[in-house]
Amino acid sequence: MKPLIIFLCLPFLSLAQQADVLIKNGKILDGTGNSWHYGDIAVQNGKIVAMGRLSKWGAAKTIDATGLIVAPGFIDVHTHIEGDERRNPTADNFIYDGVTTVVTGNCGGSQINIGRYFSMLDSLKLSVNVATLVGHNDVRKAVIGSANRDPNEEEMKKMEGLVEQAMKDGAVGLSTGLIYIPGTYSKTEEVVRLAKVASRYNGVYASHMRDEGDSVTQAIEEALHIGREAKMPVEISHFKLSGQQNWGRSKETVPMITRAREEGLDVTIDQYPYTASSTSLSTLLPDWVLADGQDSIKARLARPEIRKEVTDYMLKKLKKRKLKNFSYPVVASFRADSTYNGKSIEQVNLLKGRKHKAKEEAVTIMEMMEQGGAGMVFHGMGDEDVKAIMRYPFNMFASDASIRIYGSGNPHPRGYGTNARVLSKYVREEKVISLEEAIRRMTSLPAQKFQLGNRGILREGFAADIVLFDEKTVKDNSTYDQPHQYTTGFKYVLVNGQVTVEDGKHNGTRAGNTLRLH
Repeated sequence: MKPLIIFLCLPFLSLAQQADVLIKNGKILDGTGNSWHYGDIAVQNGKIVAMGRLSKWGAAKTIDATGLIVAPGFIDVHTHIEGDERRNPTADNFIYDGVTTVVTGNCGGSQINIGRYFSMLDSLKLSVNVATLVGHNDVRKAVIGSANRDPNEEEMKKMEGLVEQAMKDGAVGLSTGLIYIPGTYSKTEEVVRLAKVASRYNGVYASHMRDEGDSVTQAIEEALHIGREAKMPVEISHFKLSGQQNWGRSKETVPMITRAREEGLDVTIDQYPYTASSTSLSTLLPDWVLADGQDSIKARLARPEIRKEVTDYMLKKLKKRKLKNFSYPVVASFRADSTYNGKSIEQVNLLKGRKHKAKEEAVTIMEMMEQGGAGMVFHGMGDEDVKAIMRYPFNMFASDASIRIYGSGNPHPRGYGTNARVLSKYVREEKVISLEEAIRRMTSLPAQKFQLGNRGILREGFAADIVLFDEKTVKDNSTYDQPHQYTTGFKYVLVNGQVTVEDGKHNGTRAGNTLRLH
């Protein structure tokens, strides 16, 4: 008798797929501008590997995103982090504001040797990803210093060579700061020639224009002209109207951008959501006074006839603003005397025991310049213009900030709260734009503009730069009087798949990468 063989049919037991991080039950805004939907996201090896209803997935770490918005990490297209990377590599002010990638090298100021700069960052490791432009001002300084003259042909070719090498090393484009020394001394054709070099490597032309006040329309035309001549995309930095006499002129400036796009020029703008700017005290003085460095500035200002000419220049500009005193410039950082920080020039002048007159305040400004100058916050924009510019759809949000050193100086609050201010004040409270639109401006639009491949959208195969925040409570806490306050409301931030903010606290993770154009 043959043995009876019994085959047992057992049900197939499938093993759950495993992720490094699994985000469950989130209200997903993918960065495209589409409406939100509920879902899960699986992250593995720094990438998004699955999205949808992932009930069969397991993970080393699971985040319950119930009640939270899940969005791509924000991309800040206008920053100035050079010099502060080593002082604060965790970049807390950016991370707490949902920023996972920064573009530095703006306003014509950058490292010249981009290859060496990226190597330093790769070794140091920041908490944020970094892309950089190459700055025209520093290229010019490297070749002809701060001289108020045109480069000769040999010098021009050296400048072109520096830009070309920077682009080969991975810069995302060329930036100019045509209001700053020595960029202000350059003619348009000089910039066009350098822009053409960056264009050959598919770079962007990003410009702090020659003027953002009375001559703003001419400055916009120059930026558009450079883009057309170089056949390259244009990004106009911190688009605004400076000076009370220019309030309302967004009705002129925004349509200029619209028309240029209709004509086929890839031009976009960026903006910080505040009515105050921040830059150097030196911008109050005539350009010619600032040539050739600090020693030359002191020598010029030592001459009575020049002091009178500079005073007359500053008083004329003040009158144009329809102001009687220099109350609008506030000291952010003055190395020579930190007690000035947070005080207006009007207040500093009174502290010095001088008469409450604009002419006396001009003397105070010149004395501060003789002592090395100062970083300033300038109050001079209208909120209606801020809103009108914000409504323009091809406009990104940018902080124009450094990596903040907590407690140092009295800096502009934009360095702590730019994105949260948009989300709380202009989306939630004033409803200037929708949440979906705000997220698009912070994510996919900048990723597209600066060619940051595989970022800016929540999609399978893309880098896992992800933010989770409470749309009802997210808030910027930084103010002009008390700037050193982090944003609240971002519960989790992932950079390249690594949890960097957990339950609202930065855990010290430094998973940022350098992002090269090629």
